[in-house]
Amino acid sequence: MVSWMWVVWLLAGLVLVGMEVHTQAFYALFLALGAFAATVVALFPTEVWLQAVVAAAVAMVGTLAVRPTLARLSARHLGPKLTMPGASDNLVGQAALTLEPVGDENHPGHARLFNEKWLAVTTNPGGVPAHQQVTVVEVRGTTLVVAPPKGG
Repeated sequence: MVSWMWVVWLLAGLVLVGMEVHTQAFYALFLALGAFAATVVALFPTEVWLQAVVAAAVAMVGTLAVRPTLARLSARHLGPKLTMPGASDNLVGQAALTLEPVGDENHPGHARLFNEKWLAVTTNPGGVPAHQQVTVVEVRGTTLVVAPPKGG
């Protein structure tokens, strides 16, 4: 009896390689390598569960052992972060005033910065009450991440 499971594993690996090319996160790459390893195992008369175990083992070892190094090397080739005068990074460290209670991403509020109203969130446990002076610690798109000033 001829098993065609190797074709399934091969196609899965090719699809995962395509996903990796699109995302470049180094996760789908190791899933693809696991699928290709299962393809090799499937060429021999083995059970599907054994093929799946081989695929999972190769993917996990690659993800846990090799991915951090690949990610670090990839980040090194990106070069320094580009900065432009007037970019949102210049807002970090600026003082703002909360206009309403500000919570996490699920409970945003608003803050006034340079006489403009901004959507604001905080990583401060319990949030920040309204009408409190805060400091901008990060900018995510058009949302300010704020925190109470240190020592206050």
